[in-house]
Amino acid sequence: MAQSRTKLSLLSGCLLPALLAGSLGANWPQWRGPESNGSTRSARNLPATWSPTENVLWRTKLPSWSAATPIVWNDVIFVTSAEEGFVPLAGGGRAGVSNAGHDKIFLMAVNRKDGSLRWQRQIDSGNQLFRKQNSASPSPITDGKFVWIMTGNGKLACLTVEGKEVWKRDIQADYGRFGLNHGYASTPLLHGNRLYVQVLHGMTTDDASYLFAADKTTGKTIWKVERPTDAVTESPDNYATPQLVSVGGKSQLVISGGDYATGHDLDSGKELWRLGGFNPSNNPMNRTIASSVVIGTNVFTTSTRGRPFIGFRAGGSGNITGKSEIWTNNLGADVPTPTTDGKYIYVLKDNGALNCLEAVTGKPVYESQRIQLGTYSASPLLADGKIFCVNEEGTTTVVKAGPAFEILGVAKLDSSTLASPVAVDNQLFIRTADFLYCIQKR
Repeated sequence: MAQSRTKLSLLSGCLLPALLAGSLGANWPQWRGPESNGSTRSARNLPATWSPTENVLWRTKLPSWSAATPIVWNDVIFVTSAEEGFVPLAGGGRAGVSNAGHDKIFLMAVNRKDGSLRWQRQIDSGNQLFRKQNSASPSPITDGKFVWIMTGNGKLACLTVEGKEVWKRDIQADYGRFGLNHGYASTPLLHGNRLYVQVLHGMTTDDASYLFAADKTTGKTIWKVERPTDAVTESPDNYATPQLVSVGGKSQLVISGGDYATGHDLDSGKELWRLGGFNPSNNPMNRTIASSVVIGTNVFTTSTRGRPFIGFRAGGSGNITGKSEIWTNNLGADVPTPTTDGKYIYVLKDNGALNCLEAVTGKPVYESQRIQLGTYSASPLLADGKIFCVNEEGTTTVVKAGPAFEILGVAKLDSSTLASPVAVDNQLFIRTADFLYCIQKR
């Protein structure tokens, strides 16, 4: 497929020194970045305003929209996309199934210098549409040598950074069909030599939810365990990504969803502890989307529509409900995952209200501060002393980080945006429905 690329300012002599001055030492290797919480400490000199032509180094046309976040390693950006070509399901709406011949799911490698396409590989076919989501929703992961991708259809693959396939497997063929109401969207977690994958579902299946660890070099399963829940109807469904927390100097896997947060041994998958309280009204439609945030030994997990938002100490044994909670409030978010600098937790709600909470106490430093109107599905980015909040219309509100709420700028791009923004060095990368943008001060 021919690639369409627009260079908006690349050849301008005033931009080249700025580009060359940017260090490529920092990376964004996974969905929530180098800190696993939507923040980076290495970015600097990021703009607070831009437009489709202002402060844009380049933009690259993408085959179609996706909620997947771009991943950056040195001079290459990895991004997933899918071709349009859907046959609507009975009853209308945005849900649909793929139209044969127009349903490919791609992993693309883009040059960070100028936005040109390095390579594009088909990972899967049979793209499906679930309202705001399609089969390209999970984000890639890389360690600089290899890149891994899980599609919404369950194709888990490993490629070299040059685009050569190393292995591929079909998780649904191995372990049964996914049963989430809105399709599968969790991104695997890479840690050491393993990929950790969660499949938490129940709305359209009676199969148990489960976790497994796969060898990153071969794709073979090292262990697989069921993750039981007494949640019913849609409440077992979860779209988050696993996290890590250190307990007694040893890392544990944190899984949220199905009305619980659980901790698991990395070597066996064994459940070590479990905390409930995330569905106090026993709502059967309590599906959860936002991932947990980890600060030290503490975990902060939000539930449907942010009610409740619970901070707790990880560790212990068995049911730790009522024993490990630090604080509980109703100031969490539904879809966007919060970000943090370790002192404050910044919560972006779906309606464009921003909360800043003390991590230690959960008390609001400020609450329900309004930013640009709209619906927010992308998770906020914390970088260069700024919080970048992108709504579904492609408009970004840039807020000053810290205890005093201040809007630094508002910027709008060409089309709708579901993907979370990322920052590396002095550049922002924002993926709209039509383009991947590299944004940098002139």
